[in-house]
Amino acid sequence: MNDIIMWLIALWTFVMLGLLTIGGYFMFRKFLKRMPKGDGYSELDWQDHYIQLALPMWNKEAKELLNELVSPVPELFRDVAKERIAGRISKIALDQNAKTITLDHIMKGYIIATPKRDHKFMKKKLNELEIDYTPYEDLFQYADDEKQKFSIFEQTEKISSRSE
Repeated sequence: MNDIIMWLIALWTFVMLGLLTIGGYFMFRKFLKRMPKGDGYSELDWQDHYIQLALPMWNKEAKELLNELVSPVPELFRDVAKERIAGRISKIALDQNAKTITLDHIMKGYIIATPKRDHKFMKKKLNELEIDYTPYEDLFQYADDEKQKFSIFEQTEKISSRSE
């Protein structure tokens, strides 16, 4: 009986250490995104800044489309994904001096904000909504990639200067 209890305690210890390690990893990633860069602002500060500047440009249809596009994301992560995508869309629209957020801005921001590992799901959702993404095929190379660490806004300059 004592051996079984000792084994259960040891097993529980490893399970707890594993869960704490996984949780710590995600907390540390969030911490790194909040760390100020050379300009004194973090990735999340810039993301919030661009969203606030472009807020008047978001019409009802654009907000509804963004909500629909992030609907496949698990609810626990949906708000984070939505803010990340909205930040990129806002930056692209602001760089182009747009008056309102259009489907073109949404597609560009959605493609580069979606991690490469999720492109299959993204394309499936776009097909469900009957949105043609073929004009934006070249943008998939700029998509977020865990292996290449870059600012979430670095690629928007390349997108803005892209020939239409």
